[in-house]
Amino acid sequence: MSAACTAPHCSRELRAHETAAAQQLCDLCIHRARAILASIPAALVVLHGSLQRERSGDTGRAGTREAPLPCRADVLNLVGPAASGTVHDPHGDQIGQQPIAGVLGSWVRLVCEERRINGPIRYRVEDLASWLSNQLGFAATKPWGAELVSELNDLMWQIRGIARIEIRTRAISRPCPRCQLMALSRTDHDMYTRCSGCGSSWTDAELNADAVTRNAA
Repeated sequence: MSAACTAPHCSRELRAHETAAAQQLCDLCIHRARAILASIPAALVVLHGSLQRERSGDTGRAGTREAPLPCRADVLNLVGPAASGTVHDPHGDQIGQQPIAGVLGSWVRLVCEERRINGPIRYRVEDLASWLSNQLGFAATKPWGAELVSELNDLMWQIRGIARIEIRTRAISRPCPRCQLMALSRTDHDMYTRCSGCGSSWTDAELNADAVTRNAA
């Protein structure tokens, strides 16, 4: 019996190619994590827009306000700055959601230490997310990869609750070119259409080529 993916709430058995690559996370969990990282820049635009509206008191309606609304602490926590180095909090003064930059930055530092490589040149959320996305293959082979996936999921739940940005997965109404099952789906920001039946992934060009072959048969 093959090992199972170590990500929380995932019991999918690792495929042969995943085991051969020493992965502890399945491809589907890796791709979901990548989709989360890809959606963060768009979420930031919405979050900053929310702050700007509350600071100015602009609700989009006619009339004036005597004073602007106070900024929401949960939004400030998410978009606030974070130290580029390790932060120690021996007295437990840190409360609320850790900033997006803090969550991503801590994982970037860990990867840099383990791989002995440099991180992104700029310590911006967009750069941290993009850099970390390129390192998910490495993270999937590490025991802490499951914790990374869990933190990204928690972070996205926080963002969704405020920005109301949701990553959606849509069923694709055509059979998988490999296993022929009707199990294809496409997730926002993902470059591939994926099959939950056999674990394969397909580009648009590959699916189009398969469709041509089927029509010609």
